[in-house]
Amino acid sequence: MTPVFCGVIALVGFMVFMFLGLPVPISMLFFAVVGIALIKSPAAAFQAVASDIFTNFSSYTLTVAPVFGLMGFLASYSGIGESLFNAADKFIGHKRGGIASSVQIACAVFGAICGSIPATMGTMVTVAMPEMEKRSYRTSLSTACIAAGSSLSVLIPPSATLIIYGVAADESIGRLFMAGVIPGLILMLLQILAIWIVVKRHPDYAPMSLKSTWKERLMAIRSGGLIEVLIIFLLSIGGMFIGWFTPTEGASVGAVGMLLIGLIERKINWNNLMKCLVQSAKLAAMVFFILTCGSIFGRMFALSGIPTLLARFVSTLDVAPWILMGVIILIYFIMGMFIDGIAMILITVPIFAPILSSLGYDGVWYGVLIVLVLCLGGLTPPVGLNCFYMKGFCKDVPLTTIFSGVWPFVAAIIICMILIMVFPQLATWLPNLLYGGAAVTA
Repeated sequence: MTPVFCGVIALVGFMVFMFLGLPVPISMLFFAVVGIALIKSPAAAFQAVASDIFTNFSSYTLTVAPVFGLMGFLASYSGIGESLFNAADKFIGHKRGGIASSVQIACAVFGAICGSIPATMGTMVTVAMPEMEKRSYRTSLSTACIAAGSSLSVLIPPSATLIIYGVAADESIGRLFMAGVIPGLILMLLQILAIWIVVKRHPDYAPMSLKSTWKERLMAIRSGGLIEVLIIFLLSIGGMFIGWFTPTEGASVGAVGMLLIGLIERKINWNNLMKCLVQSAKLAAMVFFILTCGSIFGRMFALSGIPTLLARFVSTLDVAPWILMGVIILIYFIMGMFIDGIAMILITVPIFAPILSSLGYDGVWYGVLIVLVLCLGGLTPPVGLNCFYMKGFCKDVPLTTIFSGVWPFVAAIIICMILIMVFPQLATWLPNLLYGGAAVTA
């Protein structure tokens, strides 16, 4: 059998196993070993497994994910999400749809601390859902705004998804973090605009409430350690902006700062600290294992010659590069309705990266665009993972109700994607300004 045929067998077998419900990393690892054994030899396959396990689990670069994860867990146990939402609510909560808009702002800021969709969603469900229920918000709007707002956490740094893409595509994590800032803020504003349009057409979806006084607003800002958290965030992420820290060092500064705030505010005790450490250890194990399986699968693809063959085929096509990019985006969109985003990145990057490189596309810009597509797939049926997460948190709300409210936010993400495709500088300007053309190590 030719290497290409062996690679096709491994890919088809992996897709079958995945759709049968087997864990994606296990399926990926199994067929990577099968593929390498067929192309080279069983000894080469097991040597590749041993080599990649050692390389990834001892990688300094990958420590950025669990350390930022620890920062997020500490923020969650410190009650930061509640403080952020309360502050935003005091300023714009009295407007029609103001609480839903406050959720978008709180999700953007809290997501910038934790970088996790489930953590951001769980926090907002706890603090924002009771307020929207108390003020008679339409359930479809309240659930959908949280499901959509939580997507901001994978675009605004630090983002675990961008970290995984950076490792899989061999792109600078620091540049990817900077590239996600402006698109993330644009998406937040577009989702607030979507809420405004919905409540303008359906005023009964979001009744107006009383306006807070300036004294109450200032108290909301001063309480809960909110100012201290913003300082820590600016020191951690801002230090990366101006070159004080690498991403891993910035994550460490943020985690230590968040721990100190929790201890000073007496919101983190010994039990909570142990929970944070255990959860971050589990996150590290999960990230390292998934990336190791993806790395071995990518190695098998490289040995098969399929990416090179596809790149050569694409280079012979007499079509505009943007048409090919549109086809790739469509493939991602369809896959995103069925497959977890991280798994999709690990599956597709070894295939599409050589093609996009041959077309001259910027890998950092492409990473931001792919994360936007994953945000879109997380809201669209039949397997919109964000909506299923939301259903898990709000068990009494029918899934159809959640899906019925997401379409204005789907439109917002599509508009954001179009803006990034038409004006790629929205993603590339900030990393180019801060880092120029030089790569940034983790």
